Amino acid sequence: MKIAVCPGSFDPITLGHLEIIQRTANIFDKVIVLVMANYRKKSSHVFTADERAELIRKSIKSMDGMDNVEVDVYTGLLADYAEKKNATAIVKGLRAVSDFEDEFQQALTNQKLYSGFETMFMAASAENMFLSSSLVRQVGELGGDISAFVPDVIANDILERLRKD
Repeated sequence: MKIAVCPGSFDPITLGHLEIIQRTANIFDKVIVLVMANYRKKSSHVFTADERAELIRKSIKSMDGMDNVEVDVYTGLLADYAEKKNATAIVKGLRAVSDFEDEFQQALTNQKLYSGFETMFMAASAENMFLSSSLVRQVGELGGDISAFVPDVIANDILERLRKD
């Protein structure tokens, strides 16, 4: 069985994230969307890791062709998780060239830690290249319409949290 892990902070998940997850689900037998604690973003999280995982589950449940996708939460090294789950690939979405340098460095580090998987980079579609969780948070916090950026099924959940704080 070919297993892929799609890691990220997903705070919150966007249509861009879901595009990469869905395309990965079309290639692999099983996809694990892994909500990870990003030590550089720790203080800026709007949702807890468990809340982010639940938003992802809700989003995936509302979509067709996602039966081979599951969601998990992990706070350790990605390479350790991949090894435990016998993953054959880590799939990361790239929006722009600026994403590549950091992702490439992480991929090389993960390869040294666990050589049993490959890191694959998937380019975002043109319509999602600009999209990020931080953009969604900023627009939502300032009272803007985020419906074009996140799944309909979780848009109100996100707005309630953003406008409460």
